Amino acid sequence: MNEVNQIVSDIKSGNAKPIYFLMGEESYYIDKISEYIEKNVLSEEERGFNQMVLYGRDVTVEDIVSNAKRFPMMSEKQVIIVKEAQDLSRSIEKMVSYAENPLASTILVLNYKYKTLDKRKKLYKVASKHGVVFESKKLYENQVADWIRKVLNGKNYQMEPKAAQMLVEFLGTDLSKISNELDKLMLILPSGTIINPIHIEENIGISKDFNNFELRKAIGNKNVLKANRIINYFSNNPKNNPTIMTVSLLNSYFTQLFLYHGLKDKSKGNVAKNLGVNPYFVDDYVIAARSYPMRKVSQIIGLLREADVKSKGVGANISQSDLLKELLFKIMH
Repeated sequence: MNEVNQIVSDIKSGNAKPIYFLMGEESYYIDKISEYIEKNVLSEEERGFNQMVLYGRDVTVEDIVSNAKRFPMMSEKQVIIVKEAQDLSRSIEKMVSYAENPLASTILVLNYKYKTLDKRKKLYKVASKHGVVFESKKLYENQVADWIRKVLNGKNYQMEPKAAQMLVEFLGTDLSKISNELDKLMLILPSGTIINPIHIEENIGISKDFNNFELRKAIGNKNVLKANRIINYFSNNPKNNPTIMTVSLLNSYFTQLFLYHGLKDKSKGNVAKNLGVNPYFVDDYVIAARSYPMRKVSQIIGLLREADVKSKGVGANISQSDLLKELLFKIMH
């Protein structure tokens, strides 16, 4: 996020580079930087003649270079934005000759999503020298809650850890989807609100009581009744609670529990750091570790791997509902 802020700050101060090569697995920041350039570098009057949006599937590298070499009309700059530039991955190295000597009056933005340039090749080197090469890396699941906190803090909102975890488990690590839901919440809730699980349930539709977070907690507490109620809810709402996701999250949970058993220093800070969780949740692992010793955890991880294969329809003729119920029984007994 700091790198993104620096790029935007440089553009604001009039220090825009002639090339912005925006690449990587996470599309959110690629879109944000590209949109900022599209909406802010030129005035509304200048855009008509001096701003162009191209799509990688419709053009060649030669087309892009030809447009980039044009001079602006009645403006100091022209902006050319190439969306879906990854469609040109086989020929993108042909950009080298232009990148070596880019036109100072052109700002060329290439949105190269879900792929990266080969850093050993010349294009990466010359684009880095004469412009900006930004790699947007996908966040790990345990980093997303902290990202949510930073985004909300910047807009005078906060979110309780459980509420953030509910969002991550429901939406995954797709920052664009999460950002859209945060925008909805901030439209509905007044500035200064501390967003809690009830806000999430009422405005986004994620149950505060029947979700993967609560399932893991019920299993960790050996609360058989509550765990079965959640599983039954999942069975009745399979679209919003896919078995593959539940099995994957349980596997992550017990893998973390396995790591916890192996730690010599079980102080809250060290556990949070090594497990990649918010310190708020460390007590849940302490409780679960008492019910599930390392040997049992190891067995459960094996069960979860088997369930993962079965949930994908391999080697078993069993409904997703029965699969979860069978798995839950084996875990908790």
